[in-house]
Amino acid sequence: MEYKTIEIQQGQGVAVLWLNRPEVRNAFNEAMITELSTSFAELDADAAVRAVVLAGRGKVFCAGADLNWMKKMGELGIEENRKDAVAFGSMLNRLYALKKPTVARVHGAAFAGGIGLVAACDIAVASTETEFCVSEVRLGLQPATISPYVLAAMGERTARRYFLTAERFTAAEAYRIGLVQELAQARELDATVNSILGELVQGAPGAQAATKALIRARRPITPELMADMAERIASARASDEGREGARAFLEKRSPKWLEQAKQALKRPSKRKK
Repeated sequence: MEYKTIEIQQGQGVAVLWLNRPEVRNAFNEAMITELSTSFAELDADAAVRAVVLAGRGKVFCAGADLNWMKKMGELGIEENRKDAVAFGSMLNRLYALKKPTVARVHGAAFAGGIGLVAACDIAVASTETEFCVSEVRLGLQPATISPYVLAAMGERTARRYFLTAERFTAAEAYRIGLVQELAQARELDATVNSILGELVQGAPGAQAATKALIRARRPITPELMADMAERIASARASDEGREGARAFLEKRSPKWLEQAKQALKRPSKRKK
């Protein structure tokens, strides 16, 4: 199949899947989501592929959702948003459920849905200059669809901070909280990934698939959970805050809730007697 938003290179038992929209920092749109879902299914069925590496062309790994696409979805109704959210959630779950070992090769930045991709992989290796951010609440949204994978990676307590503040954090912090398992200087990133791949291909393919199923059985991501997460993000996109967040970002202005917060800080506080 010929892809427009991704690129796949295969050799020596490894498939490297490149997110290939560098002009928009590899941001998701509906075409990329569809192509990723299709490619994950094809790679899973290819007996010649022993491991899959997920990487990004250009300066960053993945900046999350394409805001022009998000704005368009925010202007549609709840049903259209639900279908779109289900498609994104299904794509993530296909990556998570892949029978082959998966490695995220992360550089530059991984924001929002990009962090979801990282967390859905078995192993994540990041260059030391990478920035991370679960940015949804600053756009009037919630990290619903990615949350099962990110919560499993960094834990609930840490997620409370980074989900709610939407602050950026470093690769060193991502390593500390368990979102990534290995750090490397940018020039050594590929060598570090290749070293891990060398270990992975020594395992028996059937045993690795069974072991991944064993791990998933202890923390199942059910169809009911995926449907609930899709419903949450669909509602958020179609909400007043979700629409305002997308518009404010594209118009390069502060969202209304931030302006309201600034005005509140300027008002004198009332002292109780």
